[in-house]
Amino acid sequence: MAALRYAGLDDTDSEDELPPGWEERTTKDGWVYYANHTEEKTQWEHPKTGKRKRVAGDLPYGWEQETDENGQVFFVDHINKRTTYLDPRLAFTVDDNPTKPTTRQRYDGSTTAMEILQGRDFTGKVVLVTGANSGIADNFKYMPT
Repeated sequence: MAALRYAGLDDTDSEDELPPGWEERTTKDGWVYYANHTEEKTQWEHPKTGKRKRVAGDLPYGWEQETDENGQVFFVDHINKRTTYLDPRLAFTVDDNPTKPTTRQRYDGSTTAMEILQGRDFTGKVVLVTGANSGIADNFKYMPT
């Protein structure tokens, strides 16, 4: 964990702590991957949690991302005048688990469209209500012409 302290990050006892022989790395575009030095393999999923991650946001002020002659990404801390292969944003990763589609809610024939749509944010979206030939009319008053 000396690399974490060197990069200005504190050691933690979180569930994301890597097993011995593992290293967390990032790609040029911010995806986190894991290197198993014992078996000389890499993988996208965290070896303990199975989660995929990516770094969140830009590099801290004074930092720059470079690539060495072997194509490996490293980071330059211009303020403290040092370099490291450890991405300083690793302390601020976000899980990249694809969201699973939510279970479709079923409504009966007496449910009105307004009951279904109440409290939902549809900013910038188009809502199409289908199959509502009886319940939806209950929400509107029609005036004779």
